[in-house]
Amino acid sequence: METEQLIRSLAREAEPVERLPHPVWRAMAWALLSVAYVALIVVAVGVRPDITEKLQDPRFVIEVGAALLTSVMAAAAAFCAGCPGRPVWERFAPLPFLIVWLASLGEGCWRQWVQIGADGRLKFDLMCFGAIFALSLLPAMLIFAMMRRGAPIAPMSTTGLATLAATALAAAALRLFHPQDVSVMLLVWQFGSVVLLAGVGFFLGDRLLRWTLVEPRSGDG
Repeated sequence: METEQLIRSLAREAEPVERLPHPVWRAMAWALLSVAYVALIVVAVGVRPDITEKLQDPRFVIEVGAALLTSVMAAAAAFCAGCPGRPVWERFAPLPFLIVWLASLGEGCWRQWVQIGADGRLKFDLMCFGAIFALSLLPAMLIFAMMRRGAPIAPMSTTGLATLAATALAAAALRLFHPQDVSVMLLVWQFGSVVLLAGVGFFLGDRLLRWTLVEPRSGDG
């Protein structure tokens, strides 16, 4: 097919395209729906009995707040990664909050080690992984459905960030009803679960997000 014929064919058969909202607005819409969902789960399960005391602990507030901000910024970065022409640095937006989250857990590990020594050692606990996976499932399905309206120009980054958004939100919610405060357990089983699931989402990007190829019609040359 000649170039001019191709241009005419595309101009003649192209369907109207609805412009997507700004990535930040899409991320806020996702966050509102997802936070409402996990809030209902927390209320249904029941908040931890010491929640009033924990909310007065700056380290707990920083930890949960950093997890929430990691989730929101990862969602915004995922939507940005699906928009052609946006700068690459936006994909690193959740990194500062992820570092604060990790640092709060690391500081807690050091403090507990100084105070109680080996009594704060790591124990086997798959409940955290299962709870984070279950809590993040619906938010992950929602953000993946929303991302499919964009352009999969960076599928691995997009899916990795989207999975990070869903799992970080689940980890923050888990801290509100699961009374686990040993920092090394939180670091390995909660933060570690988030990193593991985000890594799985990253490596599945090429399979989960693909360009939709339109086959030329037989009469178009």
